[in-house]
Amino acid sequence: MTDPDNDPMARLLAIMVRLRDRERGCAWDVEQNFGTIAPHTIEEAYEVADAIQRGDMADLKDELGDLLFQVVFHSRMAEEAGHFSFPDVSKAISDKMIQRHPHVFGDASIATAAAQTEAWEAIKARERDAKAQIAGRAAASALDGVIAGLPALIRALKLQKRAARVRFDWPNADAVKDKIREELAEIEAEMAAGGVHERLEDEVGDLVFACVNLARHLGIDPESALRRTNHKFETRFRRIEALATAQGRALDGMTLAEMDALWDIAKAEERGGSEDAESHRK
Repeated sequence: MTDPDNDPMARLLAIMVRLRDRERGCAWDVEQNFGTIAPHTIEEAYEVADAIQRGDMADLKDELGDLLFQVVFHSRMAEEAGHFSFPDVSKAISDKMIQRHPHVFGDASIATAAAQTEAWEAIKARERDAKAQIAGRAAASALDGVIAGLPALIRALKLQKRAARVRFDWPNADAVKDKIREELAEIEAEMAAGGVHERLEDEVGDLVFACVNLARHLGIDPESALRRTNHKFETRFRRIEALATAQGRALDGMTLAEMDALWDIAKAEERGGSEDAESHRK
């Protein structure tokens, strides 16, 4: 039997067992179920991504540990219910990786990363077909496996990629640009007609979906792009708050033109444009 004191993974599993012990464990951990833990799992995954984006390796180590703990938590609850255990989870992913890498663990020969991606998708397609047959369907849909619980932006990208595999796609980025203009015109028409909220929501959704398509055709991950823009906005906004404070003022007491001037200063500072920034101060 593995000694928890000398095996970090065994130690973590033992800690989880103790936390869920109904007599000696933690009341909060004991009360949890798959549904209550799922939001924490999602949050930890995003915190891993955030640490990676910031390039903080010490934080990444901690966040990966938090994410691993989520896997252990779900596995323990499943074991208590008689479904599966952590070793079953580990075995399943190991088997899957071996199956999906026949060029590494078998006799197949795949020369390039692009060919590997194509082979990977073919294997996954066969797995989806097998699941469809088990479910009583003649064949899998190209969209099978794109779960509804994904963030909408990520799911839009995945849906588009799946549709593109069967050539249901725009021919190029220019065609998508035309679609974006069309969707924007429909929003403007709806606004001019005094459109109801539901109709406007539909049109805005169509526009965002088209923008995701454009990003995909340009080889840009829309989630990463939006994350960068969010960070840029936050940095600039915090800077204009600081600039306003330095003037002895608050943003809610300034005109939009005054705030725009501070925004321009913040942008110039990012570019290292001290002369531009100075000109805005005059």
